[in-house]
Amino acid sequence: MNATVAGLTWHSLVGRRRAVLLVVLPTVLIALAVLVRLVSGESAASAADLLGSFSLGFLIPLLCLIAGTGAIGPEIDDGSIVYLLAKPLNRYVIAVSKWAVAIGVIVLFGVLPTLVAGFVVAGGEANVAVGAAAAALLAGIAYVTVFLLLAVVTRNAVVIGLLYALVWEAAIGGYVPGAQALSIQQWALAIAEKMVGDRAAELGIQSAVGLGTAVVLLSVVTFGGLAYTGYRLRSIRISGDE
Repeated sequence: MNATVAGLTWHSLVGRRRAVLLVVLPTVLIALAVLVRLVSGESAASAADLLGSFSLGFLIPLLCLIAGTGAIGPEIDDGSIVYLLAKPLNRYVIAVSKWAVAIGVIVLFGVLPTLVAGFVVAGGEANVAVGAAAAALLAGIAYVTVFLLLAVVTRNAVVIGLLYALVWEAAIGGYVPGAQALSIQQWALAIAEKMVGDRAAELGIQSAVGLGTAVVLLSVVTFGGLAYTGYRLRSIRISGDE
């Protein structure tokens, strides 16, 4: 990991207009959590519903799309990536540096708010808050990898990523049997299900895949996607053409 690349990426992500969304979305989650707590009191079931539908189903994918594509997409679009690639830096180091910063953004604006929202609604009951935060972290790592790769391989990464997040992950992958096994959200949900334990089924926290399968699939997407991102960066000529 290169500190200079990481620093530039951090300022790029939090210093532009996209930073507004990074702040607004978790604020909405916390506000909803407070509202749910006021209406229904301390409730693990309410927390599971809110975190499953809003945080894992909407907040995390959208934040990852913003962070993953924003970490490198603008540089490719405006051609400034050539100045970075002209430096004597390993392309894999560049990819890992941008990936790590994007994950840091997700932890700050997605995982921690999920944890806070869970404790607001459920307290420590049934380990729902911690389970949801763990699922959000693992899902976020995989999503960021996918969206970072998309930003490298296509200039339409935001559109494709948005369709993927809203159509596949939120709709088809979330509810259609069979397709659920290919959903990052479902893979991460297996971790939350394990951490909640015996009350998972009662609270509606059930994954379409087993824990072992989920860990393998998340690892393949993360490490495979990151490796291919570095490879594709190597194939970008200094002229800026792929």
